Amino acid sequence: MSSDQLSKAEAQVNAWIDSVVVSLNICPFAKRELDAGRVRVCAPDVAVMEAALEAIADEAIKLLHNDVTATTLVVLAQGFEEFDDYLDLLDMSEALLEECGWSESLQLASFHPDYCFDGVEQDDAANYTNRSPLPIIHLLRQDDVAKAIAGHPDVDSIPDSNQAMARSKGGAFFDELLRRCKQA
Repeated sequence: MSSDQLSKAEAQVNAWIDSVVVSLNICPFAKRELDAGRVRVCAPDVAVMEAALEAIADEAIKLLHNDVTATTLVVLAQGFEEFDDYLDLLDMSEALLEECGWSESLQLASFHPDYCFDGVEQDDAANYTNRSPLPIIHLLRQDDVAKAIAGHPDVDSIPDSNQAMARSKGGAFFDELLRRCKQA
């Protein structure tokens, strides 16, 4: 991919963070980290499993050795459009963290344009809480997650509240938001 295409992918994800994740408060911790400049969005030029895993490992190492960045979103602009292929990458990424001894320090979150929770119908609007304009592997530093959770009055209610909000707004609402993000 050209550097312009990779930059566009990053812009699409940044637009999604602003217009979905922060504006709809899907992640109540995101705005604080964005405002502090602690969120990294990167789109490596990868399209196959091995190269994607190498890019995720590189970003994990950067995150582990950088006290300023709290979280990194690795945008996969090509090669993981199929949700099953993405899930394979996610499983292998989890195994990579374990194998490298990073699972105590880092965790993963996942976002994909076709995200579907296990046991939930594909057209259920609740899936939009994890749908993004492009496939994303989100690396989070465990210590920062623990601090954020400790400061939240009811962290366990976040997923249910998000899914209820998504259902109340409906799929068409989110489809339009994602369409606008892809135009960024």
